[in-house]
Amino acid sequence: MQVTYISEPTPGGVNDDFVIAGERFVVVLDGATQLSESGCIHNVPWLVKRLGTQLATALVTEPDASLTSILAGAIERVCAMHAGTCDLSNPSSPSSTVALLRHGADTVDYLILCDSPVAIETTDGKVQAITDDATAYLPGYTQDDLRRTRNQPGGFWVASTKPEAAEHAVVGSLNASEVHRVALMTDGMSRLVERYEWSWSRLMDVAESEGPAAAVRAVREAEHATAPGTFRGKQYDDATIAVCREFTS
Repeated sequence: MQVTYISEPTPGGVNDDFVIAGERFVVVLDGATQLSESGCIHNVPWLVKRLGTQLATALVTEPDASLTSILAGAIERVCAMHAGTCDLSNPSSPSSTVALLRHGADTVDYLILCDSPVAIETTDGKVQAITDDATAYLPGYTQDDLRRTRNQPGGFWVASTKPEAAEHAVVGSLNASEVHRVALMTDGMSRLVERYEWSWSRLMDVAESEGPAAAVRAVREAEHATAPGTFRGKQYDDATIAVCREFTS
């Protein structure tokens, strides 16, 4: 599998995204902006780097395990790394979305937890964007709202301190021979489609033909031209995309 990717922080900021890839897998993470009083001495980059590394290790060493069990195990191991120093019962503990892709012997498997989408183009030219859109239906988006609904039934689920969050991920599998290309991204990149009316095909075309950095430049230009307050959420965000091709056995 051929993979090209980029991960860039908000201009002047620290990158809370993380991407790691091998010849048969890709992991894309988007760490949530840290809430106050998290009960944790670590920042979001600490979490995403360790979670991403744990996921990558399991994807290499446990090739036949389900993606759900791989994610649950990775969350559990990261929790063990700071259980002695941090209050893991705090609902504001650092957290991350997850997008995984694994190229198996004959399949392309994916997992999505929270709002980091995976766009898949099949060999017939059809494009399907797969996401976990639970955050679109929350009763509110203040810090208190997020604390009440994060990793709770009826709310939304992220990778943080509860391994059972993995059971709420969106998972699926396709025949590898039917997959032309796949793009995994954080919502700082998918906003080109969700806010700025690009198509998924256009986004993948630019990232593939002009390089992932061209897609980031397009995001920054669109963000810069947007008046503050036009959309809910941040005007600028960390942007990560990984484009995958060549799904041969």
